[in-house]
Amino acid sequence: MSFSVTEPSSRTKWFAGALVVGYAIITLMPLLWIIATGFKSPADSISYPPKVFSEPTLEGYVNLFTERTRATAGMLEEAGEPKNWYEQIARDRGSVISGPSRYGQRFMNSVIIGFGSTALCMILGTAAAYAFSRFRVPFKDDLLFFILSTRMMPPIAVAIPIFLMFRNLGLNDTHLGMILLYTAVNLSLSVWLLKGFIDEIPIEYEEAALIDGYTRFQAFYKVVLPQAATGIASTAIFCLIFAWNEYAFAVLLTSGTAQTAPPFIPTIIGVSGKDWPAVAAGATVFLIPVMIFTILLRKHLLRGITFGAVRK
Repeated sequence: MSFSVTEPSSRTKWFAGALVVGYAIITLMPLLWIIATGFKSPADSISYPPKVFSEPTLEGYVNLFTERTRATAGMLEEAGEPKNWYEQIARDRGSVISGPSRYGQRFMNSVIIGFGSTALCMILGTAAAYAFSRFRVPFKDDLLFFILSTRMMPPIAVAIPIFLMFRNLGLNDTHLGMILLYTAVNLSLSVWLLKGFIDEIPIEYEEAALIDGYTRFQAFYKVVLPQAATGIASTAIFCLIFAWNEYAFAVLLTSGTAQTAPPFIPTIIGVSGKDWPAVAAGATVFLIPVMIFTILLRKHLLRGITFGAVRK
């Protein structure tokens, strides 16, 4: 019995395209609304009915990156003319800029902890996955299941033990502590994903390299790693997204020195209450690094998802 594959009709293609476009619009709508809110004034951001279009302003970004204080007319006159455009925006709202906000430091903490834990997770995860894939490890299946089970545990179940452990070790509110914690949480995911990628690499490549005089490490570095680059890139994206967005541990274990952006953004308060444009601006800025990282590795991500789906 033979089956023939027919080309889908133009109507079917149009319908499928319309579904994809509609799904994309629905998915992107909250993100677009957040970005638009960052360019609204505080009054427009809470207006009812909601304003889809309003006069754009950078007040939200000024409020995000600066600390401001209310000033009387006499204080504004005494301060003199504003020196730049963002001081002018603050003056128009009856405020003076007293200094930079803490958002920049919190954002850099997210960069250090997120990318640091991802890099460490890739190093340890690739080595562990290679060992599980290529060597005879005692109780391999049990160990792999144990590693995976750590991912199933909800953060709140281990929050208090980790807090007490970090306090005794002096790792509370430190970059090193958060990097180690996120690495431990992400390691199970990276080992399982990378093992699947390495399993798909023919072992004959390494055997040929060993016959040519390569050491085991040289064969791993020059043969396996280039072949597994797609898997490493796609796994790194998933690990970075978790470390970048993680909230529960960041709230519990950090408060100042190593606090990341997710627990800080909800605490942004303006001079007259919750400053929603500043919150939206903080969320928009926070999206940029992980978005750029994902876009740069998007080809690897697509290949990584479909890797091994079709075998010869």
